[in-house]
Amino acid sequence: MDATPPAMDLKVVRNTETLRELALEKLRAAILEFRFRPGDRLRERDLCEQLGVSRSIVREVLRHLETEGLVETAARGPAVANPTPEQAREIYEIRATLEALAARHCAERADAAIVAALEAALERIADAYRQDLPSVVLRETHEFYRLVFEGGSKTVAWTIVRSLNARITHLRAITIAAPGRSTVGLAELRRIVDAIARKDGDAAHAACLDHVNAAAAIAYRALTRND
Repeated sequence: MDATPPAMDLKVVRNTETLRELALEKLRAAILEFRFRPGDRLRERDLCEQLGVSRSIVREVLRHLETEGLVETAARGPAVANPTPEQAREIYEIRATLEALAARHCAERADAAIVAALEAALERIADAYRQDLPSVVLRETHEFYRLVFEGGSKTVAWTIVRSLNARITHLRAITIAAPGRSTVGLAELRRIVDAIARKDGDAAHAACLDHVNAAAAIAYRALTRND
């Protein structure tokens, strides 16, 4: 007589850490895609219902996003951070310094593989613009710069930029929505790639500065109007 097979446990384990990470990813994306606007209050009870998680997880997520600069806590409670023009100016100054440096070194060290990877990233950005997918534009632009820093062997500088990634992405979301930016911004990135392909460090440095400074001007005007 066959033995009775052991009972099969099909219960789905709700891993708290995974839930926290998923909730963090969802709320971060909602802020970066402006489903929550700068200054909007983030009420714990509402977020619990929207995310389908406990209040303790919501609180952890809000604390994490505060460290990223996307959430600020005022007397009335947590709200989506509203970067000031001065904060934006400082972030763009850091970007200009580190990204231009990375572009110069990437050009000086570039090989066919890194140029091909940058070309592919640039095409993905262009395709995302054509399909009106701003979240994909943001993701692929981040990847574009990762390749520039990697190609220039600037790992410490990339770590610094990554620490500001949420704030940079928040500002970038403003700039990519500007009229004509899909054309002009792509042309600026094209100049960077062409200079790297020619191994022209000075041109890559200058092209990167021009690109960052143009984005900084757009963000500064937008934030000044909001103020």
